[in-house]
Amino acid sequence: MSEPGARHPLPRSLLPGELAAAAGRTGPPEAGRVRRTPRDWAVDCLAFGWALLCGAVLLRVVADYDHLPLWIRALDVPLGALACLALWWRRSYPVTVALIGIPAMSFANTSVGAATVILLNLGLRVPWQRALPVVALCIVTVAPYVLVYSVPHEGGWAVASFILAYYLAFFSWGSALRARRLLVLKLREDADRERAEHARRLADSRRAERAAIAREMHDVLAHRISLLSVHAGALVYRTKQTDAGRAPALSGAEIVESAQVIRDNAHQALEELHDMLRVLRSDERHEPGPGDRRGATADSTAAPQPRMADIAHLVEEARAAGQQIDLRAEGRAATCVRDEAPDSTCVRDEAPDPDDVRDDPSGPAGPPRPAPRSQVQRTAYRLVQEGLTNARKHAPGARVTVRVAGAPGAGLTVEVRSPLPVGVTASEIPGAGAGLTGLRERVELDGGSLEHGSREGAFVLRARLPWP
Repeated sequence: MSEPGARHPLPRSLLPGELAAAAGRTGPPEAGRVRRTPRDWAVDCLAFGWALLCGAVLLRVVADYDHLPLWIRALDVPLGALACLALWWRRSYPVTVALIGIPAMSFANTSVGAATVILLNLGLRVPWQRALPVVALCIVTVAPYVLVYSVPHEGGWAVASFILAYYLAFFSWGSALRARRLLVLKLREDADRERAEHARRLADSRRAERAAIAREMHDVLAHRISLLSVHAGALVYRTKQTDAGRAPALSGAEIVESAQVIRDNAHQALEELHDMLRVLRSDERHEPGPGDRRGATADSTAAPQPRMADIAHLVEEARAAGQQIDLRAEGRAATCVRDEAPDSTCVRDEAPDPDDVRDDPSGPAGPPRPAPRSQVQRTAYRLVQEGLTNARKHAPGARVTVRVAGAPGAGLTVEVRSPLPVGVTASEIPGAGAGLTGLRERVELDGGSLEHGSREGAFVLRARLPWP
C-alpha cells in the first residue's frame, strides 16, 4: 500500500512529447524529432477542430460582407484550408508553418482560428528572439487589410486593437507555456544529475568501505598468519632434520609447546578478526543522539584499537617466533612506547632527537604534551606490524630495526629497517602484495607520507605522521 500523500508519476501517454522523451531518457538529449504521445495527438486533433470550427463560423459571417472584393472572397476559403492543414506539421516546423500561414492571415478571415494556433505554437516551440520577427511580420502583413477594410467597415479602431491584442495574447500564452516546459525539463535534468551524483557518491563510499575492510583484514590477519607459518615451518624443518638423522627427535613436551603456540596464534587471529568485524559493523548499530547513552554502551563492548603502547607487545610476539628485533623509542615518542620485557633490546632516549624534534620551549621538565591522535597511533602500530610481516616473508632470520621517534609539533616518524636478502629468494609465506598499498592509503588519510625502498643494503619502510 502506498504511503499517504505519495506522488505517483503520470503515464508517459499523458505527457507532451518533449517531457515524455526526457522522462524515458537515460543519457544526454539526442538531436532529432520527438515522437508524439497520445496526448499530443489529442491536442493536435482539438487544435485542427478548433481551426475548422472558427473557419466555418467566419465563413458565414464573411458571406455578408459586401465591402470585400471578389478576389478576397475567392481566396479566403482555400487559404484558410491551407492554414488549417499546415497545423499538422507545426510541431516539427513551427517557423515554416508560420511563414506559410502569413498570406492566409493577411486577408483570409477563415484562417483566424488557425492563426491563433500558429502563433501559440510559435511562442511554445521557438525562442522569443527568433519568434518575435515572425510575429512582427504577421502583424505588418495583416495591417493593410485592417486599415483598408476593418477600420472603415467592421467596427473602427476597436477591431484593430482587438486583432493586435488577439495575436499578442496567443503568442504570449505560448511563450509562457515554453518557459514552464523548459523549467520542468531543467528541474528534471537537475534531479537526474543529482541522482547520478548520489549514485556516484554511494559507489565511491562503497569502494572506500571495501578498501577499509580489505586493509583491516590484511593488517589483522597477515601478521598473525605469518607467525603461524613461521612456527609451523620450524616444526616441519625440525621433523625433517630428525628423519634425516641430523637432529634429535622432538620430545613430547616440545611438540605440545609448538602445537600450543600455533593454537594460541590461530585463536588470537580469530579473536582479532572478530574484533575487527565488530568495529566495522558498529556503524550499523544505534547512532546515539544528544543525551543518548546507548551508543556509549555499544562502543564500550568493542575491543580497544591498537595504540603505540602496544608496539612493544607486538615486537615481543615476533621475538617469540624467532625474529630478531631491535626496538628504538626516541624523543617524546619514548613515553608512548612501553617495552617492559626483561630481555628487551629497546633503546630509550628521552632527549629530543634533532632529526625529528623541533625546539620545545617547555623542555623535558615542562608540562606534559598530548599524545598523538588515536588514529595516528593505530597507523603507527599497523606500520610496524606490516614491516615485521614483510621482514618475515622476504628476509627470514635477519635482524630488524624498529624506530619510533618524534615529539608534539615535530611529527611522528616510524621506521622499520631490515637487511636485503642476498640474491633472489622465493618467500615461503604467500602474500597478495596489497599491504604497502593499503598502508599508504592509511597514512595519507591521516595526513602523513610513506616511503619505502632499498637504502644502503637494507629495505626501509618509513612513515611521517602528524603530531600536533
